[in-house]
Amino acid sequence: MQTRQLKAWLVTLAAAAATLSAGGNAAPPMQTEWQVVVNNGFEIPGHPGRFYNSYNPPSVNKQALVVFRARSTGRQQGPVSGIYTRRMDTAGNAVHRIGDRVTQVPQPNNTFYPAPGGPGNEALATYNEFPSFPRIAIGSNALATRGNHPPVWTYVVGTDPANGEPIETRAGTTGVYVNLRGEDPLTSPLVTGASLLGEVGNGPYADFSYLFGVPGEAPGTRFEVFPGAPAVTDDGFIAFKGNYSVPDPASVDPDAKIGKTGVFYRQVVADYAGGLEPIGLIANTDVVVPNAGDCAPGTTFGSTAPPSAYGGKVVFVGYDYEEAPTCGGIYLAAIGAPPEELKTLVGLDTRVPGQGRTTFAEIGEGLSYDGRFVGFWAAWGEETRTLRLYCPTEGNRIRRDFCNNVGEFSPDPTTGEIRGDVNSVCDDMSDPNWPRCYQEKTVPVEQGVFVYDTRTRKLRTMARTGAGGEFDDFVYWNYSGAPPGVGEGHGDAEPPRFRSSAFLAASKRAGATYRVAFLARNANVDPDTNTYFDTVDGIYLAEGLGAAPPVVMALVQTGMDGTVLDPQAVWDHDENPATGDVPLPVASVALERDAFRGNWLAITASMGTEEAGWAGIYLTAVQAPPRN
Repeated sequence: MQTRQLKAWLVTLAAAAATLSAGGNAAPPMQTEWQVVVNNGFEIPGHPGRFYNSYNPPSVNKQALVVFRARSTGRQQGPVSGIYTRRMDTAGNAVHRIGDRVTQVPQPNNTFYPAPGGPGNEALATYNEFPSFPRIAIGSNALATRGNHPPVWTYVVGTDPANGEPIETRAGTTGVYVNLRGEDPLTSPLVTGASLLGEVGNGPYADFSYLFGVPGEAPGTRFEVFPGAPAVTDDGFIAFKGNYSVPDPASVDPDAKIGKTGVFYRQVVADYAGGLEPIGLIANTDVVVPNAGDCAPGTTFGSTAPPSAYGGKVVFVGYDYEEAPTCGGIYLAAIGAPPEELKTLVGLDTRVPGQGRTTFAEIGEGLSYDGRFVGFWAAWGEETRTLRLYCPTEGNRIRRDFCNNVGEFSPDPTTGEIRGDVNSVCDDMSDPNWPRCYQEKTVPVEQGVFVYDTRTRKLRTMARTGAGGEFDDFVYWNYSGAPPGVGEGHGDAEPPRFRSSAFLAASKRAGATYRVAFLARNANVDPDTNTYFDTVDGIYLAEGLGAAPPVVMALVQTGMDGTVLDPQAVWDHDENPATGDVPLPVASVALERDAFRGNWLAITASMGTEEAGWAGIYLTAVQAPPRN
């Protein structure tokens, strides 16, 4: 980054700090000590000479065991990508590999593929990707992750009438995988929690249709995909979202299907196929929304979100219609209880604290739950702003090309038919970034970070945007999904689009005191392009104590010296040995819903200029904020 740009960045940071201070309930940035969990200088376990390069937001438990997804730079043989852990409450602990692209998928797995070492070498199916961030239990070392891979199970489906030979097929390209003792993966390997093998029938030790089939549907109904990140509890229950299809009762075509979705659970043990307990139902699109509100009586869920779980309880967000909900909200379920016993915690018919009779218009999918407190993002009111989002130029090539309408998704040269994303604008030559494609989305002006106490049933606003708010936006956008024809192989059958998320993590401190760490933005919007400028993103901490207004403080912001997080975040700006290295500025920060447990907070951050860059995962023990 050039000097002029860096100065502008730091001026913006100072302005943001002033805005927080003027908010009345804000305080100066906290002085926190950060530990390096891993950074770009760490060699990846099992891969000599390969170093970490990029990271997803980590998760952490109360014992400071950090689990994270990371990858190396690419080489001829491709990047190293996997799930790793490191214990951080004592010094000197090593990074452990939970699974990567050379790790065999756990049983059920009977399908061999060519392996390194020359012709004739074969090995059971290994992973090719872990598509979401891993999660960890609060009080134990159990962790869960999604994994994609080639088909793992080969089985006979019939006999060839011409020659009498068996006809084989293969199944199982994605699943939920669990390590029950993530601190010591050598003695506790991954086991299968959920799989696409629900249509297979009998396996060697169990009926896979019984274990992995969709509960409540016809035997042999399998899941198609497990969107999002699965949750795991201290005692080995996983909770996850699953999509599937069933015959369309309104169609005369016997092959016609309709898509369904739901939230499910399973008890997992360290045994073949994760044990003998089947998948159970929390709620699905046949379940009536408990708080119908403005919906017609008997309205069922049209969408559900990936859940969070603790101590035999699951929380999730469900709506009648995801794109434009009329009813729905946040629900609490006891594992094993019938769906009719769902308990509404916060609904679209719930009044927003401090906003009179105004009710919520939207509730974010990402819930942080510690067994008592539920942290979430929500919006209210009708005022919106328009933002221009540019299609990605990095990351998955197929998804990138689909958004930009290039490559195999270029418009048909004869008819002009758009074969990529029809929502992308690619011919706006007045756009300063043309020929990049973009899409425009609306975001609510009135947004907030909230905490709901399941014990006292009280709801508190911890931070907000809009009039009197400390921030401009909590919503961040990512282009994700699987283009047509690649869904099952990529383990994500939902179509690609810009998806919005807010990122926060709540944690009980003591008694009724709770804290929430969250990602927020202060910025201006260019009225000509609808894009942000003078942007400062940061991770902030808000603490609720009794009836006192929450105290909001910055923990780390873009533009700060990266050495605040990592002493290695420096660069030789002038290649002069007589002068010292210069700190790299923080360029981006991120966290996820399991990032704050007890006092431990784990984040990922990147530092850089146009000439140099650095990144890593960092951990701090959050202290009580100062109060006047």
